[in-house]
Amino acid sequence: MKNFENIIVTKRLREHPHIASIQLNRPKVLNALSTDLLRELLEALFALDDDPAVRVIILTGNERAFAAGADIAQMVEASPIDQINDTRIRTWKQFALVSKPVIAAVNGFALGAGSELAMACDFVIAGDTARFGQPEIKIGTIPGAGGTQRLTRALGKSKAMLAVLTGDMIDAFEAERTGLVARVVPAETLLQETFEVAKLIADKAPVAVKLAKEAVNMAFETPLGEGLEFERRNFYLTFSSKDQKEGMRAFIEKREPKYEGN
Repeated sequence: MKNFENIIVTKRLREHPHIASIQLNRPKVLNALSTDLLRELLEALFALDDDPAVRVIILTGNERAFAAGADIAQMVEASPIDQINDTRIRTWKQFALVSKPVIAAVNGFALGAGSELAMACDFVIAGDTARFGQPEIKIGTIPGAGGTQRLTRALGKSKAMLAVLTGDMIDAFEAERTGLVARVVPAETLLQETFEVAKLIADKAPVAVKLAKEAVNMAFETPLGEGLEFERRNFYLTFSSKDQKEGMRAFIEKREPKYEGN
């Protein structure tokens, strides 16, 4: 994979053959999400999604910030037409097309577009120093990449409304209590503990993991009846996979399965 200017991509993370990581790498501006960074991020995500050796992707920043928002200097004089024509809109939509699990490992600030990026991942593991927030109201605008929608689904209407209308931050422990993040761990061990979770997933049958991700995401898009039907069809589909046969045989034979991804 090519070298990027705004992100660092690592395959075989910690020598695991099926885990890759993407680190946002604009430390001087707390990983502000410029158009160029988002373009590179999407390119890297799709390349890893297409790589049969990769089964899980970890997305992270640094100890100070996951991402402290959009690049305001890039936006301050923009017109509505500039915003419509900006490829960032396409990037946010295409992010949802990544079929493999993407785990956000968050230390420090995840604010504005940074919080929206974390919420767009499949789940979030946060260091105990992490802070989440949608501060757009403080600079005369509102969230524009899912903040009002995903935050409301995570926190409920009242807490999301409070967060969006005040722009106040939520600490990692409140984020865990409300379901915004899946787990809080010590900041200094965030990457190791995220890797351990990624390893648990990477060692599962890849086809089943993809189908399970689809099914869980469908719960947010459809009424219950349609979601149950979608789940059943994905369940049936796993039985066309060699890994399903391997997994069940290994269970019966009391051994560890060896999944090949087919």
